[in-house]
Amino acid sequence: MQLSEPYLTLIGRILIGIIFVMSGINKILTPDATQQYMASHGLRTLTAVLYIAAILVEVGAGVCLLAGYQTRRAASLLLFFMIPTTVLFHTNFSDQNQMIHFLKNLSMSGGLLYVLTYGAGAISMDARERIRRPDRANVIRRSEDAHIGHGH
Repeated sequence: MQLSEPYLTLIGRILIGIIFVMSGINKILTPDATQQYMASHGLRTLTAVLYIAAILVEVGAGVCLLAGYQTRRAASLLLFFMIPTTVLFHTNFSDQNQMIHFLKNLSMSGGLLYVLTYGAGAISMDARERIRRPDRANVIRRSEDAHIGHGH
């Protein structure tokens, strides 16, 4: 491991997580506009429930990414959130702005896949928990490996 790797991993995780947190905060600050936008894309039933769910996922899992807490689970949740979000809201390719959002979401999904595969890195609550509770480290590691399909 290079000396800079823990810091670069931390910075990368922050850069991925911050957009989700900011997007969730924006939804909190603009509830009517957000729900109208959702309804305009066909989500006319349960709009308020989906609106709240989107905030919880974006802010909750985004903060987990920032802190490096339950990082693989957070990345999984955000990835599975991104798939329908991208398909529902960003496939009008005749609109240049929507094409950019579609490609941005693909790039973000790539970052989430990277976090899902390699975890939070050395500067994270996940790493701290493995140090603090070595008796749980193998259980956590096996659970994470099984979660991403590397279990034996």
